[in-house]
Amino acid sequence: MFVVWVDIQVKPEHVEAFICASADNHRNTIQEPGNRRFDVLRLNDLPTHFRLYEVYVDEAAFKAHQQTAHYFRWRDTVEPFMAVKRSAEKLTSVFPEPWA
Repeated sequence: MFVVWVDIQVKPEHVEAFICASADNHRNTIQEPGNRRFDVLRLNDLPTHFRLYEVYVDEAAFKAHQQTAHYFRWRDTVEPFMAVKRSAEKLTSVFPEPWA
């Protein structure tokens, strides 16, 4: 599985709007045939910091996700909310494998 771990820091005044926009992206992404997981996580000790944990069947499915209307809507909406530019790491799942 192809995994993406995104690190996001949001300006304090935009946290609720970020959560709302991310909920829409989450609801739509989990409907994509190549997506296996899409979690939006918030750090307990730093409530303006978020992580996205995304799992796709392969890199092609992730790239297809990045071409969807809901991804573009999320990206364009949350860009001004960022305290710093978001960063992403690409990983390969070792366990569990295979995913259900």
